[in-house]
Amino acid sequence: MTKRIILHASEIATPMGTKARAGKEMSQIKVIEDGAIVIEDGMIVAVDTSASILSRFDLNQYTVTDASGKSVVPGFIDSHTHFIFGGFRPDEFLMRLSGKTYMEIMKAGGGIENTVQATRADSFESLFNSGIQRLNGMARLGITTVEGKSGYGLDLETELRMLRVMKKLNADHPVDVVPTYLGAHALPREFKADSQAYLQFMIDQVIPEVAKERLADFCDVFCEEGVFSIDESRRLLNEAKKYGFLLKIHADEIESMGGAELAAEVGTVSADHLLEASEQGVRALAERGIVTTLLPATAFCLNKPFADARKMIDAGCAVALASDFNPGSCFTYSVPLIFALAGIHMQMTSEEVLTAFTLNGAAALNRSETIGSIEPGKKADLVLLNYPSYKYLIYNTAMNCVNTVIKNGHNAF
Repeated sequence: MTKRIILHASEIATPMGTKARAGKEMSQIKVIEDGAIVIEDGMIVAVDTSASILSRFDLNQYTVTDASGKSVVPGFIDSHTHFIFGGFRPDEFLMRLSGKTYMEIMKAGGGIENTVQATRADSFESLFNSGIQRLNGMARLGITTVEGKSGYGLDLETELRMLRVMKKLNADHPVDVVPTYLGAHALPREFKADSQAYLQFMIDQVIPEVAKERLADFCDVFCEEGVFSIDESRRLLNEAKKYGFLLKIHADEIESMGGAELAAEVGTVSADHLLEASEQGVRALAERGIVTTLLPATAFCLNKPFADARKMIDAGCAVALASDFNPGSCFTYSVPLIFALAGIHMQMTSEEVLTAFTLNGAAALNRSETIGSIEPGKKADLVLLNYPSYKYLIYNTAMNCVNTVIKNGHNAF
């Protein structure tokens, strides 16, 4: 049995609970000064002051980590990424800076289609090796669990390859990988004039195979003008539900289409993006307890207004933050950038930001019973910061404050 004690942390700062924190609850974090954490076999067994832990546990039975001068927070959870892909798209990024819109580039044959062709041509080994490097980079920023989407194959063979890569990465890398099937990311060129035929292809051929191999926890859809309509998204999600998939949706990113309302209707675990979500849609998400996952780095890279986090939190939503790391609209998984954007431009408090990227991120992945907070019975996924308070995550603007990352009780790197 691996046994470890973290002692004399300047503070332990964590949201509490086994479900998403919504509205005003997002600011309710627990802070223990001169804190200590007892870990056995990768699980947290006790959290208290150092004095209390020292009076109850024999240090001779444990490996001791001195966290003096450091704040300890839960491992970060990036609940929306597209981190498995082939190729890059720097020219398109520069085109956007010169005035071209995301949809204009996509309609001209760029966008997702470029990455689809590169990913289809990439081998399992190449995708796996690049995935390892990206997970290493994420771990150094404090990410201990990451969601990864397929959606750069838009066929049977490549979609399965991407998901199989994620399955092997989850087995081989310390960072946990939660896989999502996103075949409904765009219309492939083979079905360019017939979205109904492509939907039928996914329903008849791809979803059953993904379910058979148990390659994905979630099914997602890009519900957007010019991509998949409300009716098409509803149909796909309802069919996926029959195979036991949990549901996600890219909703109201570019146009206000009613994606948030659809998320509430079909019962997705999370609704993501939401830059253009209606007030009615936001209320519906709050009422249904659906996690609203906001992606500030994408808005930043697209030079668009940020999602109204303040309105959503005040309406009672459980807000999560994630990177949306992908080769087109957001080629970054910078946790420090996300924290800075959320605090400075989205009017989120330090406590709300911490909750959003830990416990609420876990809830967006249906894992809040086991990760996302520092309390007995949860995995020992922890981040030790270089500074004595979690408030430095925003204050040390866009700088990596991570000193040590602990995953399942062991140092991640």
